[in-house]
Parts: sequence; structure tokens; C-alpha cells
Amino acid sequence: MAKPINLPNGRSWRTQTEALTHFKEMLARHFDNQIVEGRSDHDDLVALLERYDAVITDSPAKIGSGIEHFFRRRNVGEGYSTPGFWVRRTDGTDTDFSYISAVKGEPKSNAQEFYDACRGAVAADLLTAKKRHFEIYADNAGRVPCDLSSELISFADAHLDHAYPTFGQLVVSFRAARGWQHGVPAGVLSSPADAQTTTSFLDASAAEAFRQFHRGAATLRIVSRARNLAMSAGQRRPKIKRPVRLEP
Repeated sequence: MAKPINLPNGRSWRTQTEALTHFKEMLARHFDNQIVEGRSDHDDLVALLERYDAVITDSPAKIGSGIEHFFRRRNVGEGYSTPGFWVRRTDGTDTDFSYISAVKGEPKSNAQEFYDACRGAVAADLLTAKKRHFEIYADNAGRVPCDLSSELISFADAHLDHAYPTFGQLVVSFRAARGWQHGVPAGVLSSPADAQTTTSFLDASAAEAFRQFHRGAATLRIVSRARNLAMSAGQRRPKIKRPVRLEP
């Protein structure tokens, strides 16, 4: 049965999907660093942030001293850049918030936080490997073959794919090897904080251990971003025509 989404300002949607679409379209209407000026949009974001603070209680309150305005900003990290909503408080501080988490009313699980930390730990390695692959194999136009279709693709159109095992499988295997199947010990991951767009390892030895594990177990390939990568597990033991190498 569909679960309606009701905000404190009286706005409601019949389903979670409808609410997510509303805020996704709102984000798309604004460009980076643009303030959300529309009264209706502003009011909806105020109500959404109230919902966020009410249901996600394991991190600092986002409203803080009060809301001055909302704006769109890019959340940037190693190897990624995505747009998101940020709030400027009346005391001049800024922080990000996830409209998806706010709508769903669920904080990230321990497993999701650990996945994010693992992704961050190897992001620089993956970007370096992708750049080196293009330096070695690119043609005069700066393109390399897609491992799925053999079509020539540029750096921007290329996705570095974990062919087998998937990245998620690698994370699960690493957790199991350390005996963390039922939760990651305190002090291993960073705690939620303002402007922290992703979780990272506080324990440098754990981060390095995952990097070494990933280097030894990951099989990588370059594929076109436009390709459908939603393959079943049985299809993910491919023959790699030209594997992407990580530095030892």
C-alpha cells in the first residue's frame, strides 16, 4: 500500500515517489549557487527540513539557529560531483541536507555509511586508474573502446565499472573478514556534521586495509555511461577485453 507523504506546511503527496519527483524537479530548476527565491519552493523546503530534523535524530539538527535561505550547491568529493540543496542559517553557517533522506524519513544505515566510507577510501585510486588507462590506450581523439560494445568513448562518457565482484560484494566481503557483519565499531567512521556530504573513515588503518583489499580483489573495466549496467549476478563474470589496472 502506498504511503502518503505529509509535510508540516500542509503539502502532501499520495506516494513517496511523487514527493521525491517534486523535489528532484525543484533542484533541476535551479543552477549551482542559485538561491531558491520562489515562495512556494522555499516554504516546501522549510517544511521538508522540519521533517528531516524530526525523523533523523542521529545527527545535528539542520535548522540550527534558523533558516535564512536555501540554495543549490554541488557536493564534491574524490571522483564525484552532484548537485544538492543547502541551507544558509541566520548565524551565517551553511550545511547540506538530502531531500531524499528527508522524504523517506530514514537515516542511512550503518551498512550504507560503511559503503560510503569504502567508496571514498578508493576514490582517488579509481580516478588515477581511469586517467592512466586513457593515457595508455586512447586514440588521437582521446577515446578508448567500451568493454561492452567496443564503441569509442571519451573520458567524460566513460564509467569505471567493477565488473566482478561488484563494489557492494567487495564491501560485504571486507566487513565479514573483519567480523563487522552486525555493525562497525565506534570510532571507525566519521560522525555526522555540518557540510559533511559523505561518511569517511576516522580509522586510517581501516581505510588503508580496504584499499589494499580492493586492489587485490577488484576487476575493473571501462564502459559507456549510456550502457545499461543493470546485469544479474550470473552475468557479471565477463571476459575483460582490456582490464583497468590499479596501482600495486
